[in-house]
Amino acid sequence: MQTPIVLIVEDEIVTRTTLKNLFEAEGYQVLEAENGEQMHDLFNNNNINLVIMDINLPGKNGLLLAREVRNRKNVGLIFLTGRDNDVDRILALEIGGDDYLTKPFNPRELTIRARNLLSRTMSGNDDQDLPNKVKFNGWVLDGDSRSLISPAGKEFRLPRSEFRAMHLFLRNPGKILSREQLIMEMTGRELRPNDRTVDVTIRRIRKHFESVPGAEELIDTIHGEGYRFTGEVDA
Repeated sequence: MQTPIVLIVEDEIVTRTTLKNLFEAEGYQVLEAENGEQMHDLFNNNNINLVIMDINLPGKNGLLLAREVRNRKNVGLIFLTGRDNDVDRILALEIGGDDYLTKPFNPRELTIRARNLLSRTMSGNDDQDLPNKVKFNGWVLDGDSRSLISPAGKEFRLPRSEFRAMHLFLRNPGKILSREQLIMEMTGRELRPNDRTVDVTIRRIRKHFESVPGAEELIDTIHGEGYRFTGEVDA
């Protein structure tokens, strides 16, 4: 695997320097940006693999910039911010963040999460065990564009967490999948207490399905156990 390139988008120089030193010690190439304009300049000239982003930034904040990062297929996104409330956390995940940590952070925890995310984004394992296009109940999960396509042809570009959750469902139709299984597939980490990442992701997938009446029922909630995909995958 090539040397990962990590982009730190953080306006506080002390935090930015700390993160730069941390990831360089892990053997990564590290780039720095103070705002969205610098971030886009670096994207235009580098093959960036992972973004570590604050929310409180000058100009466009991190939540707005995240939507632009998500247009790039193979870039991981971890929010690292001092904003520790459920609204920001859920919104960050809904926008398409792969993970969310609050300051002050544990350096070891951050590097482990980054390594797990990079192993998925850079290995091409998103297509593991499934054909590139999977059809079910008139829908298509398209690996090339990482999209969910409705029977009417409407295309929903999926953040990595949603795409990987759908991958796991389609590999295991009819089986109950626990939140622990889903979050490991989505992020490569274990489920934490009060972690709503899985539930937010499933809610967003169901919103896509709502474009077809009744299709949101393709993912069933099994209370106390997890979720189950109830559709039929075409052979």
